[in-house]
Amino acid sequence: METGNHNITLYCEGTPNPLKISIALEELGLKYNVHPISLFKHEQKEQWYLDINPNGRIPAIVDTDENGQQLKIWESGAILQYLVDRYDGDHRISYPRGTKEYWEMTSWLFWQVSGLGPMQGQANHFEMSAPGENPYALKRYVNETRRLYRTMDNALAKNPSRYLVGDRLTIADIAIWPWATAYKYSGLSQLDEFPHVKVWMYRLLARPGFEKGRNVPNPHIYLQLNELPDEELKRIGRERSGWVLEAMERDAE
Repeated sequence: METGNHNITLYCEGTPNPLKISIALEELGLKYNVHPISLFKHEQKEQWYLDINPNGRIPAIVDTDENGQQLKIWESGAILQYLVDRYDGDHRISYPRGTKEYWEMTSWLFWQVSGLGPMQGQANHFEMSAPGENPYALKRYVNETRRLYRTMDNALAKNPSRYLVGDRLTIADIAIWPWATAYKYSGLSQLDEFPHVKVWMYRLLARPGFEKGRNVPNPHIYLQLNELPDEELKRIGRERSGWVLEAMERDAE
């Protein structure tokens, strides 16, 4: 297991999935380079970036292995697993492979990447960016997001440490936190119905790694967005709807 300083480059923007990686890197104390990606200019679809991530999404990292070979890793869950497998030898944000806690951590990580992220992302889209009225879709995705928050709230309530797994912060908490901070942008008006999630969210915010990592590559916006009146928040979403439709058309080509 390696430690020390490494030539990692993170390709990102200040959206929930890339923030998982910058927070993990800060919690691990690793030095890294940041290459901001201009989503509104569709930079993630340019060929140089597709050579790193053929799916044309963020985040991605480039690192170098023990033999000097370049590693290109994409999808946020895969990157988190890579970082702890290679750089977290003392298990600051993970558990030893094969332990009960390791598999619980992995289950919550996959819960986020396959459940909370996609469902909350769709709620976000239909709440803020989709043209017209979409009551069925909005009800479907906001209610599913609410169910997932309830699942997490129940798990946090049962763990005396108030982390998701065991007695420490793990990549499961890190994966979920950036999405949890964007709750209002995804149709949840407040977190009071999920009191354990709310306490957990602000407790993690107090960690230096979260404070620094959440502001990569730009100042974190989601907690401030939660304070806006509904109409002002929706205005911001409508301003972005043109870019969303353009991106959909590009992806359909």
